[in-house]
Amino acid sequence: MTIANIRPLVVVLALSMGTAAAQAPIVQPGKPGEASRQITADEAIRLASARHSLPDVRFMQGMIPHHQQALDMSALVPGRTARNTMIELAQRIESSQRAEIELMIEWLQERGADVPDRDWRTHAHHHHHTMEGMATVEQMDALAAASGDAFDTLFLELMIAHHQGALTMVEDLLAHQGAAQTPELFEFTRDVRNDQEAEIERMTVMLASYSPDPRVGLAVGFRDAGSAIWNMSLLTSLPKPEGFFDPENPAALPASRLRELQEENPDADADEDAEAPEDRPALLDFANTDMAFAGDLLVVGNYHGFKLYDISGAGAPELVSAVVCPGGQGDISVVGDLLIMSVEQTRGRTDCGLEGVVGKVSEERFRGVRIFDISNPPLPLQVGQVQTCRGSHTHTVVDVDDTRIIVYNSGTAQVREEEELGGCVDKAPYSDERTARFRIDVIEIPVARPGDARIVHSPAVFADPETGIPAGLWERGDHGPDTQTTAETNHCHDITVFPERRIAAGACSGNGILFDISDPLNPRRIHDVTDPGFAYWHSATFNNDGTKVLFTDEWGGGRGARCQASDPLTWGANAIYDIVDGRLEFRSYFKMPAPQTAQENCVAHNGALIPVPGRDIMVQAWYQGGISVFDFTDSANPVEIAWFDRGPMDEKTLVTGGFWSAYWYRGRVYGTEIIRGLDVFELLPSEHISEHELSAALLVDKGDGFNPQQQHQVRWPADPVVARAYITQLQRADRLSAAHSRSLDDLLAAADRAKVAGRADRRLAIRLRALATELAEHARDHDGSTRWRMTALADTLVGIADEFRHER
Repeated sequence: MTIANIRPLVVVLALSMGTAAAQAPIVQPGKPGEASRQITADEAIRLASARHSLPDVRFMQGMIPHHQQALDMSALVPGRTARNTMIELAQRIESSQRAEIELMIEWLQERGADVPDRDWRTHAHHHHHTMEGMATVEQMDALAAASGDAFDTLFLELMIAHHQGALTMVEDLLAHQGAAQTPELFEFTRDVRNDQEAEIERMTVMLASYSPDPRVGLAVGFRDAGSAIWNMSLLTSLPKPEGFFDPENPAALPASRLRELQEENPDADADEDAEAPEDRPALLDFANTDMAFAGDLLVVGNYHGFKLYDISGAGAPELVSAVVCPGGQGDISVVGDLLIMSVEQTRGRTDCGLEGVVGKVSEERFRGVRIFDISNPPLPLQVGQVQTCRGSHTHTVVDVDDTRIIVYNSGTAQVREEEELGGCVDKAPYSDERTARFRIDVIEIPVARPGDARIVHSPAVFADPETGIPAGLWERGDHGPDTQTTAETNHCHDITVFPERRIAAGACSGNGILFDISDPLNPRRIHDVTDPGFAYWHSATFNNDGTKVLFTDEWGGGRGARCQASDPLTWGANAIYDIVDGRLEFRSYFKMPAPQTAQENCVAHNGALIPVPGRDIMVQAWYQGGISVFDFTDSANPVEIAWFDRGPMDEKTLVTGGFWSAYWYRGRVYGTEIIRGLDVFELLPSEHISEHELSAALLVDKGDGFNPQQQHQVRWPADPVVARAYITQLQRADRLSAAHSRSLDDLLAAADRAKVAGRADRRLAIRLRALATELAEHARDHDGSTRWRMTALADTLVGIADEFRHER
């Protein structure tokens, strides 16, 4: 057959095959029980090539009204702002969002999907909620009614939340298996993410710059950072002593930043054989941590050991000794001549050696609680050790008598190998109730034989009361939409005890807990709470009478920048609870209010009370958020009354620095700077705190010292200055009549004169008692803090009167 004859045959065969194929039905089955339907070849081809998914369609449909709200917000800017930067921002947002809306409409139309109404109000009305990050109708109305600085601030706050919502929508889409598979849609989600992240960063900087707070925009530096201070005075700043910082990198910059600085400032005289920064071994960690006070001694903990300072003089603290004993994190307490120190890291050695420990199992490794004798401060001596399964992150001195010290140990790290320390079981609590997690350690230290210190009990304080399973509290995870992801409750970070009331408050990773410690060896859980805004329950502080407890949230774990202008003030904050009938009742949040930069880690950290009678006042460290002093007498309305802050450590890189702890002791506030050293402050009289209140605080805290996580109830002497402190508070609240004020001034002035003369004055005593009786009667007409203060003032007057009834 010739080629010419073959071609017509091929055509005929092809035509006949095509005709046969067209006659066979193409079927698309329905759901189980539903009829199948016949479709055309074109429909079959379109179905095969339709690579978008239902989540893709819903994402695009939702993004259109979401973007439209951004356009509506931007349209409000002209005429309501005086800042060109705001107008430029609105124009940039309008340009990008409008183009993306057109792209999304076209995408939906090409796929035969419904194009939604662009009006976001219609969407909110039909769906009875707003999408991620979208402003409510009420917020949009408030924005339209605002102008000037108020408009600019609200616009940025709403637009940052709006952009963050778009990022969440992208994340939710990509979490769906098979979603965003087409290059076109994936590229679109990538562009949305990149553009919105960049815009959020720019808006955050803008929002921070609009804040009138002097803590905003401080100059960057290690030793020369800018600072701002309010109602405080910085008395002295001490750098770390030699041996407690890397002389080649005292600012503790990361190796990548050191390389960058080296490239920016090449040294022509540099040693060509010198190792590059990335090759220098990072053998030691020199971070300052917590403090304790023992009489005239201040102890500053450190990952590298601890330092003892003499604070007996009026000048700067004097270094007595610097003890090198690495192992982190170095939290400390002092009881008599014994210093107790927490050690957590796997590099810790029994001999305080610097070389670390090799291998998973070693007899040389130490993780737990060290005990030192500091009776000779220039030469402390290690006299005891208690090995624990999870090391010691923090510890609490619970109970002390002449023979023994009871300590609660909180381990947060991984469980060590059982071959290294017997009994260290690391199994799920549901499969093995011997697990070393979900427990605290109760340690007994014999005062005369600290070398015999041992664990006497490891109670499962988080256990389910019905099943007994050790894991009975928060299991880890978020609390629903727009909430934090909270850590699992398998340990406590801090446990603060209040011996006078036989209670303790545990900040226990995923829960805040109230304990009964009537039997110190067997703490019993009374009540526990969670918080949707908390990421990690870090520390706890009672007020002076043990009727409130304040918990801190270590959002970001100490390394994240969590006080930026776009961060919510209810996240990474303190949560204040009243204790009502043995239960924790939430009242409010408090967070350091000044916005920080992305180069500053700002975390709710360690603090303690300032003993002002009649008020609940706390000083607290916030890492690179500085130091804040605030009043939480009204649990529902805490108020900041003093602060100090420095600028970032570096202009480009986040360095973990700032204040680890801030405590008041004998009239001064001491702050441990993680990288820089030690700062000492004093509070100044102001409209928020009077000279009389500060003087009254000086009449207490003259005992043997102060340990973190151990609170004792303060009682003020019956002294005229204490009475004047109460008077100041009542006058500040306009709760004291002019007649009573005059009488009090006259009688207290007479008391001062009689006290100086050192003589009895029965007539004065009678007058003081009479006024005290009158004030006590008036107290019954009030409630809350006014009743309490008036009653305390009356009691103080009675105490003063008793001093003058007899010859002195």
